[in-house]
Amino acid sequence: MNAQPSSAQTDDVDALMQRIGQQARAAATEMAKASTAAKNQALLALARRIREARAQLQADNLRDVSAAEAAGLDAPLVDRLRLTDKVVETMALNGEEVAALPDPVGEMTNLRRRPSGITVGQMRVPLGVFGMIYESRPNVTIEAAALAIKSGNAAILRGGSEALHSNLALWKLVQAALVEAGLPANAVHLVPTTDRAAVGRLIAMPDYVDVIIPRGGKSLIERISREARVPVIKHLDGNCHTYVDAEVDIELAVRVTDNAKTQKYSPCNATESLLVHAASAAAFLPRIGDVFAAKGVEMRCDARAKAILADVPGAQVVDATEEDWSTEYLAPIVSVKVVDSLDEAIAHINRYGSHHTDAILTTNHPNAMRFLREVDSASVMINASTRFADGFEYGLGAEIGISTDKFHARGPVGLEGLTSLKWIVFGQGEGRG
Repeated sequence: MNAQPSSAQTDDVDALMQRIGQQARAAATEMAKASTAAKNQALLALARRIREARAQLQADNLRDVSAAEAAGLDAPLVDRLRLTDKVVETMALNGEEVAALPDPVGEMTNLRRRPSGITVGQMRVPLGVFGMIYESRPNVTIEAAALAIKSGNAAILRGGSEALHSNLALWKLVQAALVEAGLPANAVHLVPTTDRAAVGRLIAMPDYVDVIIPRGGKSLIERISREARVPVIKHLDGNCHTYVDAEVDIELAVRVTDNAKTQKYSPCNATESLLVHAASAAAFLPRIGDVFAAKGVEMRCDARAKAILADVPGAQVVDATEEDWSTEYLAPIVSVKVVDSLDEAIAHINRYGSHHTDAILTTNHPNAMRFLREVDSASVMINASTRFADGFEYGLGAEIGISTDKFHARGPVGLEGLTSLKWIVFGQGEGRG
């Protein structure tokens, strides 16, 4: 039985999180006023410091990796922990790339003169303080810190316990870079305890935290969504669909579907469900079946898809259950269904999908436009792999996560997603009549 935290421990965590919250709120005020030049200076200093500290970072990281291996953590999770030379360089490049992005803060848009004489518009401003809760990958610490700095926000970061030493080492570099640029060190905080009570406090501090961004497994995100007392930017899962239309370039469809499913199995934007129009099924399914058979992908099929795929040599074909249509596998498994119309495909996606990313492969332009309008997802694509649903691929430079919510931010959340709009009015002494 796990020991319950003592009253003293709980009091200590409450005091810690109260102090972090107060410091972050004060820092957010300073960050909102920071110049683009100062923010970029901090990001470039961070990139330099990461490269200079590579050996020490890897030594601290080895403590986490060794502990994870000793605890029997799954090999893929251990690999995500490692700060290899390539990962360290990627973190440094992240700082430089975010520095090169346009600064969204202070941008004025939609300015228009009103009959009263006033000019009305909107200005982009930071959200304030965001809390981020994430697992495994310590490079997320740098991604989140870089976006917080450039967007003029303060951030409170709570990484996974398995990466604590790595995250603490990276956080020290972030704070040093902020100070070097004349910005408040407390603009980026890392919660320095593995006590789970700290998460409970972080998500229930509306006086200090404006939004929470959970990044991890479905159980973590469900807990945060259920217990948070501040707004949450999130997606629960990524049951992404690729639909092969009646009119389609078969070569394109095979190539794109293969990439969408097998380029990498674990990301939330990998295709998990394949829908195929009955008019294309006989030509397309044996071709993609050969590809999936060669790569060891199990196909969970409805009766019509199974009848076509059962004769593919080496194919792993099983009957789909109702649950399969709404499952995010994150594995070499795909559900396959034959549909009789575009209407049926759209209805299936909107019913079983997770509103993350869905694609149509077609040569019929009206069908493509209907799919764009009617599929209720954060990203909708025509003749492209669902794997493109990513902040970097969308030109955001980096992302802090993907949102399937409909308010404020939707899809990959980059710099603009960490800002809001306020109304601004320019007058010359006008009064309302």
